[in-house]
Order: sequence, then C-alpha cells, then structure tokens
Amino acid sequence: MTVEQNVLQQHSQKHQQTLLNQLREVTGTTDVQLLQQALQASNGDLAEAVAFLTEKNAKVPQQDEATYYQTAQINNDRYISVGSQADTNVIDLTGDDKDDLQRAIALSLEESNRAFRETGITDEEQAISRVLEASIAENKASLKRTHTEVWSDSPNPHDRKRQENCPVGLKNVGNTCWFSAVIQSLFNLLEFQRLVLHYSPPARVQDLPRNQKEHRNLPFMQELRCLFSLLVGSKRKYVDPSRAVEILKDAFKSSESQQQDVSEFTHKLLDWLEDAFQIKAEEDREGEKPKNPMVDLFYGRFLAVGVLEGKKFENTEMFGQYPLQVNGFKDLHECLEAAMIEGEIESLHSAENSAKSGQEHWFTELPPVLTFELSRFEFNQTLGRPEKIHNKLEFPSMLYMDRYMDKNRDITRIKREEIRRLKEHLTVLQQRLERYLSYGSGPKRFPLADVLQYAMEFASSKPVCTSPVEDIETTAPPGATTAQLLPPASTGEQPDASVPPECSGSGPQAQQQQQQQQQRVSIHKPFTQSRVPPDLPMHPAPRHISEEELRVLEGCLHRWRSEVENDTRDLQASISRIHRTIELMYSDKSMMQAPYRLHAVLVHEGQANAGHYWAYIFDPHQQRWMKYNDISVTKSSWEELVRDSFGGYRNASAYCLMYIDDKKPFLIEEEFDKETGQMLSGLDKLPPDLKEYVEADNKLFEREMEEWDALQARKLQQEKLALAAASVAAQPMSTEPCPPDNTAPQHDPEYMEQQSPTGDSKHLQEDTERAISKAAAEHDEKSPEALLNTAMKVEYTRLLRFAQEDTPPERDYRLLHVIVYFIHNQAPKKIVERTLLMQFADRNLGFDERCKSIMKVARAKLELIKPDEVNMEEYEMWHQDYRKFRDTTVFLLIGLELFLKKSYVDSLMYLIYAYQYNKELLAKGPYRGHDEEMIAHYRRECLLKVNEHAAALFETGEENKVNAGLSIMNELVVACIPLLLVDEMEEKDMVAVEDMRNRWCSYLGQEMEPNLQEKLTDFLPKLLDCSTEIKSFHDHPKLPSYSTLELCERYGRVMTSLTLSRTPADGR
Repeated sequence: MTVEQNVLQQHSQKHQQTLLNQLREVTGTTDVQLLQQALQASNGDLAEAVAFLTEKNAKVPQQDEATYYQTAQINNDRYISVGSQADTNVIDLTGDDKDDLQRAIALSLEESNRAFRETGITDEEQAISRVLEASIAENKASLKRTHTEVWSDSPNPHDRKRQENCPVGLKNVGNTCWFSAVIQSLFNLLEFQRLVLHYSPPARVQDLPRNQKEHRNLPFMQELRCLFSLLVGSKRKYVDPSRAVEILKDAFKSSESQQQDVSEFTHKLLDWLEDAFQIKAEEDREGEKPKNPMVDLFYGRFLAVGVLEGKKFENTEMFGQYPLQVNGFKDLHECLEAAMIEGEIESLHSAENSAKSGQEHWFTELPPVLTFELSRFEFNQTLGRPEKIHNKLEFPSMLYMDRYMDKNRDITRIKREEIRRLKEHLTVLQQRLERYLSYGSGPKRFPLADVLQYAMEFASSKPVCTSPVEDIETTAPPGATTAQLLPPASTGEQPDASVPPECSGSGPQAQQQQQQQQQRVSIHKPFTQSRVPPDLPMHPAPRHISEEELRVLEGCLHRWRSEVENDTRDLQASISRIHRTIELMYSDKSMMQAPYRLHAVLVHEGQANAGHYWAYIFDPHQQRWMKYNDISVTKSSWEELVRDSFGGYRNASAYCLMYIDDKKPFLIEEEFDKETGQMLSGLDKLPPDLKEYVEADNKLFEREMEEWDALQARKLQQEKLALAAASVAAQPMSTEPCPPDNTAPQHDPEYMEQQSPTGDSKHLQEDTERAISKAAAEHDEKSPEALLNTAMKVEYTRLLRFAQEDTPPERDYRLLHVIVYFIHNQAPKKIVERTLLMQFADRNLGFDERCKSIMKVARAKLELIKPDEVNMEEYEMWHQDYRKFRDTTVFLLIGLELFLKKSYVDSLMYLIYAYQYNKELLAKGPYRGHDEEMIAHYRRECLLKVNEHAAALFETGEENKVNAGLSIMNELVVACIPLLLVDEMEEKDMVAVEDMRNRWCSYLGQEMEPNLQEKLTDFLPKLLDCSTEIKSFHDHPKLPSYSTLELCERYGRVMTSLTLSRTPADGR
C-alpha cells in the first residue's frame, strides 16, 4: 500500500469516527452496534441515520447484528471505540413522542449541516473554539487588569519564585485546567519528556509545512518543547502556556480536527505529536518503514475473537486510550471484564454450531503507557442534556493485566467460569442470609435471632392480672376520672357503659360539664399528669403463664435462637470464604507477570457541563503522590487521592487513569551524563537551544525581582523621609539648644506620637505624669535621673500587673499599652527599656519644671544609647508588629460590628484581612495576635451568608440582580475560597466550601432561561477551581483612627455581644 493510500485510508477512518461521535452526541446512545448499523444504512447521512435509529427502535429492538461485528474487521483503526455497551437507561427512542423527537433532531442536524457547508466548521468545533477564544481573551484581559483586582498575579515577584526542587505549575489562562492536568501527567513521564525536549524539526523545514496538518503540528511541537523546558529549568513558581493554547484555538477552527469533549484532548494531543514525529521519522528513514516513538509508547494491540451467526472470526486491532464504562461497576477489574466481553459468547467455547453472536477482546501487545478513559457521563432524556455519574469506582495502585492477555486466554476462561459458578453460589447464600437478617412478612423486618430474643424476654416478664387500662384507673390521681385521662370518644361512638347516666345526657348542663372535662384534659401537666406510676411494668407481659409453659417455651426459644445464630455465622463465613476465593483467583504467580503501576490520575470535580480538573501524579524518586492543580503543586497522599478520585464523595472523581509498565523503568528513570555518570538535572537536561531560551527567561525574572527590590527600597526611603519631615513639623518652637548635627533624630512610633494633648497623647501623658508624681512622693529630694529611674520602675510595675492579670476576652490589656504586648511576647529587655524611655522623653510631657527635667534626662539617655546596645532594626520590627496587631484589632472589630448588623458583604473583607494579618502575627508567636479559631468562625459564617445572598439574587432571574449576585461571587466568594482551602486543617472550612459549591451546582439540574444557563456555565468553573493559590488582595479597606481608650471600649463591646457556642480564648 502506498503512502497516499495509507493517508486516504486513515482520513476515511477518522471521518467515520467523527460521524459516530456526532451521532452519539445527538442521540445520547453509546451502542456502537446501533450507531454503525445506522451509518451504513444511511450512507453517512446523519439525518437519515437518526431516522433509521428511531424507526428501528420503534419496531424491533434487535434485528440484524451483522454490522455490529464489522467493527472487528476494519483494518488498522486505532481510534476504534472498544468496550462500549448499550445503556438502556440512558436514552429511549421508542416512546410515544418519537416523531416529535425525530423532527427536532432532524431540524438540529439540518442547521448544523447548513452551518458546516457555509463555514466548513462543525458545531462542536465552533463551541470548543469559542471556549478557547474566551480563555485567550480572558488571559489577555488579565494582563491589562489593574492591581485592585483580585485575579491578577501577585505584584511581588518573590511570591512567584520557585522553591528549590519544587515542580513548576501551569497558569490557568481561562478555563484551561484540563490542559494543565494532561500536560503535567505527560511531562512527568520522563521518557516522553525526553522525546519532546530532544525533538528536532525536519531538515527540509523550508519545504514545510506541506499541508494544514503540518502547519499546525510543527509549531505546536515547538511550543510544547519550550513549555517543557520551562517546566524543567524555570525559576518561576509557575509558567504561562498561552502560546500553546493559542495554537490549539487556531487548530480547532480547522475542519480537519474535531474535539467533542475535554476527555478526548489527550487522544487529540497524542495524535498531533504522532504526526509530528511521523514527519521526522519519514525523513530519517527514507525507503524504510518509519518507526514512530509516540506509537511505541502509547499504542497497543488486541485480538477480537468473535462468533457471528455461528461463524468464528479473529482480527487484530490497534488501540490508544481504552474507554471503560463506570455505571454499574464497583472497581476497575469489573469494568475491564465487561469491556472485554461483548454480546453472548457461549458459542465461543463450544463446538456446536450456534446462531448466537458475541466477541471477546484479548490484548496481544500492551503499550508501555496504558491509559483508561472512564466514561462518567450519561445523557438525561428528561432534561435533554448530559449528566455526570458520581458512583464510586475503586482502582488499584498496581494493576496486573495477565488475565486480559491473549496468551492466557485458556486459563482466564477457566477462571472466569469458576468465578461465575462461585458468584451463583454466592447469590444463593446471600439470599439465604437475607432471610435470617430481615425476617417477617410486613413492611418492617428484623433479624430472626432478635425476634426470638424479644419473644423470650416477653415470656420471661412478670405476669400481671389486670389490663393496662385497669392499671391506669387504679393509679389515677385524686379527683380525676377515667374519662378525663382517656381521649374523648369520636363522633358516632356509643357512650361508655361505665360512665354515669348523668354524664352521658344530652341536656345543656351535661354538655357544659363534658366541655369542661375536655378542656381540662387538654391542659398538659408534665410533672403530675404524665408521670408513670412506679408499679407500672416497663414492658408488656403475658397475663397467665404457668411454670411448665414458661420452661418449655424458654427451652424452645433458646434452642431456636442458638440454631439461628449458628446458621447465620455459617452463612457469613461461607460468604467471606467465597469472596476471598474470588479475590485470590488471579493471585498465582503465573497471573502476575504483567504489572502496571499507577502513574497519574486526572480528576474532574463538578457536573457534566462545568467543572475543574487537576491531576495526582506519583513521584517515584520521592515515593509520594503530588497534586498538580494549575499553579499550585503540593505534596499529597494515597488517602487524599482515594477521597477525590474514587467518586461517591463530593462531586469529584477520576475520569482518566494512566498506568505504566512496571518492568520498563526507563519510562521514569532520570538521564545520566555519559562521561561523568552524574544524574542530569535542571538546565543540564536541556538541549542547547532550549537551555538558552530558559536562561533568557530566568534573566528576565531575576531582573523583575531586582526592579521590585529597588522600587521597595525607594518607597521605604521616601516613607522614612516623610516621617522625619512630619516629626520635625510637629515639634513646637523652643529656645532650647538643638542637638548636635551628628545626632540622629529620635522618632516616636505612630501610636506614641504626642502631637496634641488630646486622645492617645493625653491618656499616655497622664499615665506618665502619674508615675512621675508617685516616684517624687517616694523620693522627694532625689535628682532628676533618680526620679526618672524610679518613675520608669513604677510605670513598668503597673504595666506588668496588667500583663499578668487573667482577663476575659472582651478586656485585652495588650491594646492598652505596647509594653503589655511586649511583656506577653517576651520582647528583649533592651527593646522594652528603650520604649519606656521614649515615653518619658516626650516633649509634650508637661510644663512643670520637674517633668521637663525628667524629659531632658530621658532624651539625653536616648542619645547616649550606642548602636550596638539596641538593634534598631529589631526595635522597629517589634513596633511594626504592634502596629499590625492594632490594625488587626480594628479590622476584626469593624468586621464583627458589621456582621452583627447583618451587613455581610461589607463585613467580609474586614474579616478576611483580620484573619490574614492575625495569621502572620501568630506565625511569630502564640500571643502575637487574637484567637484564630474565633476569627475563622466568623470569616466562614460571613462567607456562607454572602454566598446565600448572591444565590438569592441569582434565583430571582432578574437581569440586574443576577449580575449583582454573580459579581459578588466573582469578586468576593470565589476570591476568598482559596483562603479556606490553603491549609486544609479546618474541616469546617472544607465543609463550608463544599456547601457553597453544591448550592450552585444544584442549579444545573433546574430549568432556567438560556441566558441564565450560559452565565451559570461560565461562572461555575471559577467556583469549582480547587487551586489553593492565594490571589493578591490590594487596597484593603481604609481603617479609621481610634484612640487607645476608644479602641479598647469598642473591642470590649463587640466581644461582649458575640454569641458563640464556645468561649474563645484571646490568644494569650
């Protein structure tokens, strides 16, 4: 066969697969038999194929199966859909409204075909193109965003710097998390990584590209090389894949490419890479059969063995990703078993001529990288859209494929037959056990052993001679009658004979007495009327039973109960043994020769039409799992992988499993230098052209960090100059001699500046003068220096007493004075002493001579302190921490005040900043900030309230309110969610995030206007993004200026108003 014929055949096969995918998308059915039969009967016309399916299902569900098995006779089609099963629960075309459905589908196809004829682009391609264009547009827009938006990158490049030996992430450039998950999984296959990095374009590049495919594949291959090189040697924490995505966007506009959903991206990517390597292989081996490394790495072969109308056939076929159905199966082996057997196969194992048809698949050659595509979506006919299957599906970390190999066909069939026989026996045993565990003929059933035990307890109870009613009558309280204790008789009942005639009369007086009795009965008296008499038995008991009857009955019940318990134990033991036998059926050594280790799991969270993707990838060198979530790459565990990937928990589950041959270590082995024998790492792994490319990008990043550092240094210098100018302007005119020029000016911290005798300054001044007066009273004749020392001791003693006092949360003395804060956090002695000296050196301290003299002595002492005695950087750091503590307090009290006023939207940002500032403080010490649990509680509650408010606005359906609700979600809730997920230490935060996501995901199953559906679909991927990368918050709310006394008062008032179920500690 010539190259041209081979190309034409491959193009024809791809076109057939495209028609199958379109027909599957329109009808919702996954039955390959029906789809291929319909296409053959309609000669490739989609409208006629749909009509054929509708009429066929309306008349006879099953007719001719010949075309079903033509799948196995198509030569060398590696894109065949294997393991597909007809799911009768997915879509039904046999209903009464089939004509309406057929007309609607035909109209949809007509519009789709007309658009295809006019533009050459299918609906699927247009949809994917729109998504990718939106992604690129959003990425470009993000570059133009101002720093006030929370979705921009951190302006500080040091926040974007790669940690040593930490894997590099991929930036989500707009709904491209699927791209990141697939690329990272392939990049961490080191053999694949080497193939891409060392790929060299064809030498005849001036003659290329020769066609549209080459025009697309070669540039994409070059961009992928650049992207991989950055993932290897970049100094950035994450890199931008926009250029590769741009090429993808252009490719999806071509009529040559189709992509029906995100799960097919891996297949399409490998297809493009295969074509790129094929061009190179054909050039390198002219005249020989080219060898494609992509085919060798990712494609295998299976043998289709079947019987068609009594005639046996065999055919070998090629496969890449192997599709598996999830619905109805509990683990991966069950999925594989079902996918390997299609139809009725009894005739395969018998020599008799049978009309039954079926086929089995047996792998003849497994690829080094074995990929399973898990089908977790089904079409909901009622809602008219696909839905995700959240069922739990387990899969092992080590998968043995021996039972599915053609060389083990005979022994596998024997074992399958044995398993089938064991499962039949198991079903019988489970039915018998169920009869013991659910005994009875009514709606409520109980274990038989318990029923016998209850009967024995009843028979053994103490006999009573009176009825329950008589017993109540004898214990009625004084003044009460039976009629008062019993409920009144319903209309139509005859009066009780025990009631006196005068009470059952029909006169006015009798009726009045009866009404009074009924009114008295309705009064509830819990401590008298409802009290159980002490002699009333707790359980019912037999009226009459002789000792002989009790002895015989107890003997029977004991014996029966023992027999039932023994039978139950025997059944349970037999069931356990059969389960164990089935589990160990393939555990012999001969069936463990094809081990495949789990390399990567691609996870999807969300619904069928919206969600977020990430990947778990095993690091064989660190022997641990890593979580690749866009720009975030974190250490993980098998337990976390199981929780997020198996399904059945939350809305997350695996949609793609990548296994690698455990007997081929070259797939994940590092490369070594041939001369030195040293392992290559970093830039040494790259070819020269890519090494230059990465070094140039690293220099740009280093320059960005240098420019940032220089900018911050200039800002710090300007702030210092501004503070110095403000301090000089604030000092009053004085005739006192100025200090020498070589003396550095002393500046009070902001919260200690004494610019006026009001507010904080007045409060601090009064405390200082009080300490001086007390010192003077004790030592009236001492010098100013001695008075200063005594006054400082008096003031320190007062503040130390505050620091040692055990106070409730609403009274925090750390807010009262910086020294109290320093004592709590064990600040160095020199820092405390200098801070006290600054307090007594205030120029506005007082106007009497004693205070002035002490102030002069304090200022002189400050000037005499040598630089090596007090570390001024450390001094400034302690005072900056205290300023941050006060700011944190202001953020917290304003946030809590707004929360208590139910102004949740306004409150949220204050609580967010309070938590972030407080967390930074607590990182330095347990007493640096406030109670983290309390702030986290109100941050979480406020976020839930804001989410509820936004959801309520969305539910109104009004355009302005819907936009307002989504704006709140995007600007506040979505931006704050990573703050709750970053630590994963607070289970309540995780639950809250899940509740918020579930609230919005629940709208997917509801009927709504198309514009609302579109807005929801655009919004949900942002909400479901599991990235824990903290978005930058800029321009925090401006804080008002509070005096110390006002701050303490307001803080105490708001803390008193809190109604927590627990009493939070204040962090001390």
